[in-house]
Amino acid sequence: MLGLSWDNPSEVRRLIRETSNLTAAPFGMNLKLDEDQHDRLEAGLEEGVRVVSLFWGGLAADDDYVRMAHQAGALVTLTVGSAQEARLAVDAGVDAVVAQGLEAGGHVWGQVSTLALVPAVVDAVAPVPVVAAGGIGDGRGLAAVLALGAQAGWVGTRFLLAEEAAIHPTYRSLLIEASESDTVHSSLFDIGWENSPHRTITNSTWRRWKEAGGPSPGVRPGEGETVAWDESGEPIARYDVSYPSAGWTGDLEATALYAGQTVGLVREVLPGAEIVARLVEEAEAALRSTRGPVD
Repeated sequence: MLGLSWDNPSEVRRLIRETSNLTAAPFGMNLKLDEDQHDRLEAGLEEGVRVVSLFWGGLAADDDYVRMAHQAGALVTLTVGSAQEARLAVDAGVDAVVAQGLEAGGHVWGQVSTLALVPAVVDAVAPVPVVAAGGIGDGRGLAAVLALGAQAGWVGTRFLLAEEAAIHPTYRSLLIEASESDTVHSSLFDIGWENSPHRTITNSTWRRWKEAGGPSPGVRPGEGETVAWDESGEPIARYDVSYPSAGWTGDLEATALYAGQTVGLVREVLPGAEIVARLVEEAEAALRSTRGPVD
């Protein structure tokens, strides 16, 4: 899934063409709905994308994202945080619903845990397929959401430790060291995307802010400081929304370290294909173990 919410249409086209040259497998584009995405969507569809993931908002009656995608032969999903949002998404014509629980890493739309959210969404929209997201770190978690009625699981944090993930080694090490209780849900890293709750590993920036009493943007400790530089040498301010990718330099521990609560299960760097294989193997084993006789 290519996150293309901030790229201009020409960059969207370049990234999709590059991805198409690297794989014959299906892939999709993700767009956030708190700004107009019609030009990016049009570019992606013209380049052959056939899976469109919409996020961070609902579909208004005058939005035509679903119509555009369907006319191009693409499937559309919308990430939701409640059963009511799921019903509205289906009314808007989406092909599948992503039910994202509060445990998820990165930007988190809703306030309900995966265990409670998924069955409620499944009941609300059946027979429309539901993809569960948040709190799935291994095959046991995948088996659990399938048992709740989801047709698939959306896994994020586990793949940060894929060999192919282009994140900085410091970020990777902090993920390996973190426990399930080392993440926090907040809106702290908001420079570049205001009012966007997310889950990150607690770090020095978060602790300084918390010790100062959790002040509002504009008066937070260290606000305006440069803490890192990206691959092109551009400065990254404290509280910036960006996460440390492979070419960054500086105090990377102080930047946004997105991770879900399953980070406590993430300990080994593996090729992405092996992660997928293990998820499937573990899920099948977990499902088999629940099929014994019940007294």
